Amino acid sequence: MAVRAVRGAVQLERDQAEHMNEQVGELLSAILERNGLTPDDLISIWFTATPDLHSDFPAAAARKLGIVDVPLICAQELDIAGAMPRVVRILAHVESDLPKSSVSHIYLGAAAALRKDIAQ
Repeated sequence: MAVRAVRGAVQLERDQAEHMNEQVGELLSAILERNGLTPDDLISIWFTATPDLHSDFPAAAARKLGIVDVPLICAQELDIAGAMPRVVRILAHVESDLPKSSVSHIYLGAAAALRKDIAQ
């Protein structure tokens, strides 16, 4: 079993805790589903949020999905002029037999524009 990194992002419509939990939960679920993973395959998850998001910690969505025994951390993205607003990004470290080239990186909605080269 290898350690793989899976990326993903979603752009929120608004800075509201319930909306963030819904959208980040959808992103996490898609990452797990499209890569054939279960919560037991998770090693750790890094969440970042753009500086305009203040309503909640993105990691709270993982806890609401029942991901309770996985180390999670939140950080703030760099405040770069012209960057896409209201974005939550994920970098998940997982155990998987997938080759690197088969890992599905998930960019939902408008966030797909962030990484057209790897968005699934």
